[in-house]
Amino acid sequence: MDDTDDITRIEERIETLQEAIARCRKLAVAARLMIGAGGGWIALTLVALVPYTPALAFGALAAVIGGIVLLGSNSTTWTQTEEALTASEAVRAEWIAGRDMRVVEDARTLH
Repeated sequence: MDDTDDITRIEERIETLQEAIARCRKLAVAARLMIGAGGGWIALTLVALVPYTPALAFGALAAVIGGIVLLGSNSTTWTQTEEALTASEAVRAEWIAGRDMRVVEDARTLH
């Protein structure tokens, strides 16, 4: 097995985990919006600013409960993904530190 294959796999894993964390961020925003929208609708109904409609009230309650569940589940996934990312970055740093690399100094600039 080639060293290039090792670092390529590590880099691909890091990229995949970063994409997963980005998805977790989006899901967290969606969950918070669901909770806010559902809670807001329930509050508006309770203060009689909007008429009570059973279907909308149950929909708002479902949005709040669904948002809470989604936020909790996503939080766990996000935490586990960040831990995996940290571990992968540590493997990459260890791999790089274990190589006999030299610093290339060049007086030329590339711009």
